Amino acid sequence: MIELRSRPLMRVEIALHPPLEIGATPLGRRRVVNVAGGTFAGERLRGRILDGADWLLLRGDGCFQQDVRMTLETDDGALILMTYRGVRHASPEVTARLARGDAVDRSDFYLRTAPFFETAAPGYAWINQIVSVAMGERIKTGVGYDLFEIL
Repeated sequence: MIELRSRPLMRVEIALHPPLEIGATPLGRRRVVNVAGGTFAGERLRGRILDGADWLLLRGDGCFQQDVRMTLETDDGALILMTYRGVRHASPEVTARLARGDAVDRSDFYLRTAPFFETAAPGYAWINQIVSVAMGERIKTGVGYDLFEIL
């Protein structure tokens, strides 16, 4: 089997509003977490997060499933839509720390996502054509992700 190769794409730090508890739905326990802002920076792009939300689902197996859409604005004014789905799971102790909003290192729990991008900006057209994966962690202001382009 051939291993995947990757290269760093960017670091994303997302500030979050308090979650809106939707409650128990037929799919699981749903909450919506709106984005309060943030930044992204990498070798080929950098800027700020304008808006977005995570339609977070607590599944029956105890895992959280992310469903995120955000609008990024690069330093030179290009708009990029970033969407991702992912999975988060942790021990009950770490889950309690996450629920309190504590900073939690990525080595203490599993948070992986698969971001995809969409833009009409010619200078960033390359980002429409890549697959990326991310590893996440809880930071003081919300959540941080290190994104990697799969080569």
